[in-house]
Amino acid sequence: MVTLIVVLVVVGIILVLVASLWLTYNGLVRQRMRVNEAWAGIDVQLKRRSSLVPNLVETVRGYAEHERGVFEEVARARAALTSAPDARAAADANNQLTVALRSLFAVAEAYPQLVASQNFRELQQELSDLEAKIAYARQFYNTNVMDYNTRIKVFPTVLLASAMGFRPTEFFAATEEERADVHVSFERKQ
Repeated sequence: MVTLIVVLVVVGIILVLVASLWLTYNGLVRQRMRVNEAWAGIDVQLKRRSSLVPNLVETVRGYAEHERGVFEEVARARAALTSAPDARAAADANNQLTVALRSLFAVAEAYPQLVASQNFRELQQELSDLEAKIAYARQFYNTNVMDYNTRIKVFPTVLLASAMGFRPTEFFAATEEERADVHVSFERKQ
């Protein structure tokens, strides 16, 4: 009788441990999938933004042919964004594109006819809408990353997460360059 009780207790403990391991693993997988889904939302918005940029550049280029450096900066930043292999590279490229677009809009402000153009205003509004969607997607992503990173670093999950291959994910954050004011000079170089 005592042996049967000991066996049942040991089997019960093993079942609780297996169930805990199973639930922990599945919870981590679900959380990682939420992070991946959130990243996909950012990726979609970044691709939409990247597709809009050439139209915006061409509209401004028609008025400001001599601002070649600004156009090249925007083109470089857009290319980096479209070819970014991961979230960190995409965040960096997105920050570069944001700075480049600020310069582009600063150039546009020097041309009142351009700012008054219906096409330019529509592109600017569409870009503004996309920026809001990117901000929301970034917030959603960072919330999921925070939940995931917290989950893999708290006890007792921390004991299992690393062994099961779960690693922290980086946030999609603004860099110091993106936070800084953009300085644009309209002085011509000779």
